[in-house]
Amino acid sequence: MVVDDDPYGTEKSFGRESQASAYYGESSVHRDGLGRRMMDSFRRDPNTAMTPKGTVCADGKVFDVESAAANTANSPLVRRLKGRHLQMIAIGGSIGTGLFVGSGQALAQSGPASLVIAYCLVGIMLYCTVHALGEMAVLFPVAGSFSAYSTRFLDPAWGFAMGWNYAMQWLVVLPLEIVAATFTINYWNKDSHVNNNAWVAIFLVLIIVINLFGVKGYGEAEFVFAIIKVAAVIGFIILGIIINIGGGPDGTFIGGKFWHDPGAFNNGFKGLCSTFVNAAFAFSGTELVGLAAAETANPRKSLPTAVKQVFWRISLFYIVSLLIVGLLVPYNDERLLQKAFNSDAVASPFVIAIQNAGIEGLPSVFNAVIMIAVLSVGNSSIYGSSRTLAALAEQHQAPKILAYIDRQGRPLVSIGVASSLGLLAFLAGVKKEVQEAAFNWMLALSALSAIFTWGSICFSHIRFRKGWEIQGHSLDELAFRSQPGVIGSWVGFAFNMLVLAAQFWVAVAPIGYEELTVSERLQDFFSVYLAFPVIIIFYILYKFYYRTSIVRSHNMDLHTGIRELNLEALMEEEREERRNWPRWKKTYKFFC
Repeated sequence: MVVDDDPYGTEKSFGRESQASAYYGESSVHRDGLGRRMMDSFRRDPNTAMTPKGTVCADGKVFDVESAAANTANSPLVRRLKGRHLQMIAIGGSIGTGLFVGSGQALAQSGPASLVIAYCLVGIMLYCTVHALGEMAVLFPVAGSFSAYSTRFLDPAWGFAMGWNYAMQWLVVLPLEIVAATFTINYWNKDSHVNNNAWVAIFLVLIIVINLFGVKGYGEAEFVFAIIKVAAVIGFIILGIIINIGGGPDGTFIGGKFWHDPGAFNNGFKGLCSTFVNAAFAFSGTELVGLAAAETANPRKSLPTAVKQVFWRISLFYIVSLLIVGLLVPYNDERLLQKAFNSDAVASPFVIAIQNAGIEGLPSVFNAVIMIAVLSVGNSSIYGSSRTLAALAEQHQAPKILAYIDRQGRPLVSIGVASSLGLLAFLAGVKKEVQEAAFNWMLALSALSAIFTWGSICFSHIRFRKGWEIQGHSLDELAFRSQPGVIGSWVGFAFNMLVLAAQFWVAVAPIGYEELTVSERLQDFFSVYLAFPVIIIFYILYKFYYRTSIVRSHNMDLHTGIRELNLEALMEEEREERRNWPRWKKTYKFFC
């Protein structure tokens, strides 16, 4: 006997012939309108499952490391970034005002030789850091990787401090970059009476809209931005070499003239030390490849390639381009940027080099590239801060509402918070004194943040390797192994500590401190070193409130978050494939 489980004659009771009939059309699937689908996409992801907060002690003040690891491993962020997105983020993702504009201040302070030396040292440090991050991110592609690794391998209190440190770094970078973009507009509109806030509104809306398209929107935008920036830098290097050897309009051979007069160094060793913060600010964002691991379709294959390409970005796009700039622009050129925010902020040393050669039209083209680069970093700032805030909330280290992730995988509330900080950019339209004070303090918050982040990554990798060994694992089990290894992480960590020490010296006794009052010296100190007391306060308060303990090697969670369960079989299959590669391909894959 057949039971009619659909007595009302609804669509599901009809056979295949009825469903394909002209009356029912080709498909029986109901599809909401575009507007309804858009509204539904903003609803919370139904798969979101927050682990309840651990209450081991009676007062409930014990941080639950296990639930934090589980939440970041099972985050509902969607995995839509492809290999090409990661590669372009790694190659050109953070090329922005730090390189194109901030390098002018560094050149004026330290001279061309100190500029190249400082960027080389920070580049070596970053190379070791990114490889350490890549090894952990390939094995544990978890949300908010920087703070999550500190929480898991070091101390939850330090993870809390690092998470908020990184989030604040990007939160204040957004208004800084938007204001820098308005300065680039002033290059063409020096006599215009249009208020800067009009441009602020346009740029802010553009960046927010890109991020509302989710991680795919961020990836595609960065892919296009990075291609433009990389093409511009390569073009500048080629043009710079031609100009230097006498191929410019006036046919003058320059060579190393400016390294003799006015000289290769300025302000001696202190000038070199004062450049480290500029270099760190310029390199900030390179680590975003690790943060993007949680939203990458196949991090095991994409991340190693992206990590290896960081070396070429450091060597070619930073070191070589700045070497060319130092050969073409003397450090005593009056147009070089002397302060972070003034009317001459459009005077990039790259643009000055082209102007000095007498090439017309090209400075405007390069200034347009600088504007695109600035918007690119602004775009990255919302991505970096929103993902970090969402991960902190998932680890119960931030308000729970920040962990709201919609059906499109967007951390919507965190994006809203990050975007609202962009409203500070409207200070660009106020009095110059107020504007400079506000933005100098915001810059102070982000100045040393990257150094602390990179140092924590290196030390997390050192601790991870120790736990990996003690718990009986071998290096052959790692899907990607850091090329400089643990030694590289110790080198990176040591370099970070040296940079912090050098910056402390420069902050206490800045260049020309003899002429400054006590009040001015205190202001200069905190403008460079403000991030340090903020991080220490965050760490101590959290440590005493939750009474967290340092994570011991034998207690580390080395299983939660590993994406591929059959990792051994996959790796053996890949090793067999590599054995059959020709020698040229093995060499290429080692470096790229």
